[in-house]
Amino acid sequence: MEWTDERVELLRKYWSEGLSASRIAAQLGGVSRNAVIGKVHRLKLSSRGRTATVATRQKKVPTVTKTVVKTAAPRTVTTTTTVSIGATALQAQFDVEPVARRHLRPVEDVVVPISRRLSLVQLNERTCKWPNGDPLMDDFNFCGNDVCEGSPYCKYHAKLAFQPASERRRMR
Repeated sequence: MEWTDERVELLRKYWSEGLSASRIAAQLGGVSRNAVIGKVHRLKLSSRGRTATVATRQKKVPTVTKTVVKTAAPRTVTTTTTVSIGATALQAQFDVEPVARRHLRPVEDVVVPISRRLSLVQLNERTCKWPNGDPLMDDFNFCGNDVCEGSPYCKYHAKLAFQPASERRRMR
């Protein structure tokens, strides 16, 4: 589909009348809603005429009906009171009790072991394989302390490496 001068003028006319992009696309035929929107933006058609449907979409203001009874005859008086909706909801006061903070105490005293500084060739199944330093540097080494049962690490490094999921969530 090509935008001829005639179709562009129709687009301008429909847009100024306040028709939706879908409706304009249907009126022009052979063009999609997105093509209409793209052409409107390229033509910089920002101001639009207002349709009747826009007025019906506005928020309805609640009304308050009061009944006034006089001695002569009862009659109903309707008054409109504007009730603020929206930002005043943020001004609501809530009674919030302070949350007690839990302080985590270590189960046992943490003792950081002194590393034996073993190289890769010095490691065996009974030595801790926790790396120390940068592997690309000459002073890189491994912890080398005695391992826990079924773990490649000593007691201290096993606690660092294998934290329960609940504790990891709590630390975040």
